[in-house]
Amino acid sequence: MDLISQTARALVKRLCTGEVSSLDLLDALEGRIAAVDGRVNALPTRCFERAIDHARALEAKPVAERGVLCGLPVAIKDLSDVAGVRSTHGSPIFAEAVPATSAHVVERVEASGGIVYAKSNTPEFGAGGNTFNEVFGATLNPWDTRLSAAGSSGGSAVALATGMAWLAQGSDMGGSLRNPASFNGIVGLRPSPGRVPGGPSANPYATLGVEGPMARDVDDLALFLDALSGFDGREPLSLEAPPVSFAEAAAQREKPLRVAFSADLGITPIDPQVAEICQRAAAQFERIGVTVEATHPDLIDAHDVFQTLRAHDFAVGMSDLLRDHRDLLKPEVVWNIEKGMALTAADLGRAEKARGVMVRRAVAFFDTYDLLLTPATIVPPYPVEQRYVTECAGHEFETYIDWLAIAYAITNISLPALSLPCGFTAGGLPVGLQIVGKPRGESALLSAAGVLEDALGLMHLPIDPREKARPRI
Repeated sequence: MDLISQTARALVKRLCTGEVSSLDLLDALEGRIAAVDGRVNALPTRCFERAIDHARALEAKPVAERGVLCGLPVAIKDLSDVAGVRSTHGSPIFAEAVPATSAHVVERVEASGGIVYAKSNTPEFGAGGNTFNEVFGATLNPWDTRLSAAGSSGGSAVALATGMAWLAQGSDMGGSLRNPASFNGIVGLRPSPGRVPGGPSANPYATLGVEGPMARDVDDLALFLDALSGFDGREPLSLEAPPVSFAEAAAQREKPLRVAFSADLGITPIDPQVAEICQRAAAQFERIGVTVEATHPDLIDAHDVFQTLRAHDFAVGMSDLLRDHRDLLKPEVVWNIEKGMALTAADLGRAEKARGVMVRRAVAFFDTYDLLLTPATIVPPYPVEQRYVTECAGHEFETYIDWLAIAYAITNISLPALSLPCGFTAGGLPVGLQIVGKPRGESALLSAAGVLEDALGLMHLPIDPREKARPRI
């Protein structure tokens, strides 16, 4: 069987038995990237020599000491530093930067037996739901290369969809894992804050942005979450790994009892075709005996809360870059930093209080419901040359992030959320269903998502890029 088409968990088993080696897998990836990436631009930075050195060092250890990934290659998003590898953050400011140390999540990947071989493309500092930057250009959607791969983890999602990765790391603030998962037909999980190490950070107490796993299916995603999770004493919000692994929890396939579905959470317009596809997917739960009800928690303050707290995060993390490199920052980033710098204590206090109210409402909501289902994003993939979505269903958005509300509303309340492929548009483009779990409820979320994935029985990846027309970039 072709190595590229196999699941991550199958390859880990073969690595542990010695049936294949990490070097075999790196060879397969190098060939696939050579054949595919020129058409989609997902993995602009490769580090195969470093990967080979790490693979050889890992294979010198006993199998029991090789970690849960046992030498499986992993792609890393270009927002996370990798020691000795060009790490640009998608910005001209860091176009030639080669850090001496790795981000905590990269350390965790390598400690778990992952072999880093490439960095995936991202918009500048992860800002915006479309993966393009001035360093590497745009990443194209493999289902139709005229279209956006979404973002900011677009490179990771495309690498998975096209067979250039078995597992890929991403990050999520306003849907940066969930949106590209939806646009590319893969699975992405925004875990609870503290579940995966996210440092080093200028604000280690921030909870909007998290690191998380991306994969081709739920069971591979659970395996990767096991590799990423665990306590890190350098991070004050860090969580211990659960006593039962996420892979075991996902494999149990426990049905939820009662779930809620909402096409818009009462806060956003929605493309009618996307709403219909997601509603049909939610109805699959009814066919297997799960109660599905049309309702949602009250998240009416989601826009102001997220816009305010996100702007604060930008000001904390990037005000020095604005001062020293304003001319090199894209306008959306400049706007976000300046918005944060203009905030008052009253603005922050209002947002934090409103967030607290939303959290209490959500916790009470999940006393009744096991899951909340919504579209992962409100539109199908759009033209790649369009910087962001400006309108939907006749509604025009004020800012470049307003169209992401169905994702960032969940970010506000710190609940784990997964994007699961749930259907295709009339034009053959993938659509993702957002599945939201209870507080710190990744295990039950993965198990239920596996149930729905089995029921939907959608096409398996990888695919070759579908070049209907090459856009101007």
